[in-house]
Amino acid sequence: MAGISDLLTQIKTGSFQHVYLLYGDENYLKLQYRDRLAKAILGDGDPMNLSTYEDDGAVEASIIDQAETLPFFADHRVISVTRSGFFKGSSDLLADYLKQVPDYCYLIFTENEVDKRSRMYKAVKASGALIEISALNEKELMGWVLKLLTDGKVKIRRSEMDYLLSRTGSDMSHIRLETDKIVNYCQGKGLDIATKEVIDAVTENRTENRIFDMVAAVASHDRQKALDLYGDLLALKEPPMRILYLIARQFNQLLMIKELASEGLGNNQIAAKAGMPPFAVRRNLPIARQYSKDTLKSCIASCVKAEEEVKTGGMEDRLAVELILIRLS
Repeated sequence: MAGISDLLTQIKTGSFQHVYLLYGDENYLKLQYRDRLAKAILGDGDPMNLSTYEDDGAVEASIIDQAETLPFFADHRVISVTRSGFFKGSSDLLADYLKQVPDYCYLIFTENEVDKRSRMYKAVKASGALIEISALNEKELMGWVLKLLTDGKVKIRRSEMDYLLSRTGSDMSHIRLETDKIVNYCQGKGLDIATKEVIDAVTENRTENRIFDMVAAVASHDRQKALDLYGDLLALKEPPMRILYLIARQFNQLLMIKELASEGLGNNQIAAKAGMPPFAVRRNLPIARQYSKDTLKSCIASCVKAEEEVKTGGMEDRLAVELILIRLS
């Protein structure tokens, strides 16, 4: 199995495989490398010899027909197939064809999910390159964000970097959108540093962030703020039961962080065991310290009970969540 470094070497040297499978849990990077690979094979300005298939439009017979078509006034033809589902079921026609791809043709499959037992996966493994693209770790992600901002002549401090990522989450497509907004805002205002005020002014405050602020308000016994945030979420058409689910999830994360921290683990170790980025641990740890383990378990139990009352018709959903916030704060 090849890795990203192998792919970059092939792009640099022009020594390509005829079949590629790009897969993994970081969609932004997969699409970036897909496009970069296709461009490297074809060169600039050759749309005539690039065929793209996505989702339900990816049909085995059509792809094979296209692969059998000679390139138009060029040496190579690239066929890019994205989210086809070929690697989750039986695609015998295409799997057999991969053994005899013409010398001028290059197939790039980009998939979200693959079954390593499938014929297609085994066919690519036998005749091409498997490239698994995983999410960046925190250091890599911060380095990437720093480069995006630096390229736009915008600086950022470490504390604001943590804050920015806590608002954006770790989805690279969303981060790219939000960093572009920050750069444009700073350039328009003649600013050269992304402060918390700048980040608040231009980035989207996701539902998860509002839930975090709500639980933080509950922990600080600021009942009115918690209820105001709840009202904001309702005004944004968030269903009360989804809000309840996110509140329960937040308390579960706080409990997990507290238990792992009590074992003497550092932030990075907690993040690895809890399945969350280290910046999220750093953000949640001060709140977790405000609770005992028993209190966190009681908060979770209260959320479960409220859900049961709503599902059994004992209480209206909007009121149930409001009472939870009043009881816990």
